[in-house]
Amino acid sequence: MTRTAVGLALAAVLGATATGCSSGGSEQVAAGHSHAGGVMVSMAVGDGTTSSEVGYSLDGVQVRERANGIGELAFRIDDSDGEPVTDYVEELTKELHLYVVSDDLTVFRHLHPTRDEAGTWTAPFDVPDAGSYRVVAEFVARDEGGNGDHVVLGKQLALPPGDPGDTAAMDPVVDVTVAQAPSTGPNGLLRLVVRDEQGDPVNLGTYLGAYGHVTGFQTATGSMIHLHPLDAPDITEDGSSLTFHADVEEAGDYRLFVQVRVDGFLHTVPVELTVGSSA
Repeated sequence: MTRTAVGLALAAVLGATATGCSSGGSEQVAAGHSHAGGVMVSMAVGDGTTSSEVGYSLDGVQVRERANGIGELAFRIDDSDGEPVTDYVEELTKELHLYVVSDDLTVFRHLHPTRDEAGTWTAPFDVPDAGSYRVVAEFVARDEGGNGDHVVLGKQLALPPGDPGDTAAMDPVVDVTVAQAPSTGPNGLLRLVVRDEQGDPVNLGTYLGAYGHVTGFQTATGSMIHLHPLDAPDITEDGSSLTFHADVEEAGDYRLFVQVRVDGFLHTVPVELTVGSSA
């Protein structure tokens, strides 16, 4: 399958994605959304539970030990011919976003690996406990027509412990609550309210070009959703409110990892969410 054929296959399965992505001000079209420079990007295909989707595969995943004791993940994204992909479209300022999450959803890492000329990606990482984790890669690969194939791939991996670092314990400085939960379907809305430890609104900065990032996992299946706010925060006496477009296929319980920047510091806050069925 050529990259052009992969793009056609992506268009055929646009309705099968569980990953929602919205960026304020971008033009929404039937086949996806457009980036700066007129690059057309498909809706995301894959939910991070499989290692191959529409001609792309997460391959060569291995763990290396660095001299400082911190682990290093290495991997490739291969095309349908088994060749490493080296041409990407930046999404949220990065060519690829990498997530490492424990099976019990208590440990979460959002990493930004670097790629060498041969197409191998590497990223330093640490997890507090050895055990079973899932590595999820989200990227937009440029197809032969110059447009982008947005794909989410995942693979299970047994990881050794590294530097204890931070787990997903509730951040004592920033509190995030759900003010509006989405239902399944393409037109759902998630509204989150961010406050400080006194319950007052906060001034949100940007992280990777957005006022907040939500990476969530369905607790029963492990399927991933990745959401970005539609607009700038609405600040009232009740808190700083962020509204996200949420295209979620599966009803059920989710554990969200909400990333916001407050006073120059990035906070990752776990939040429980139940998505109801619109049917």
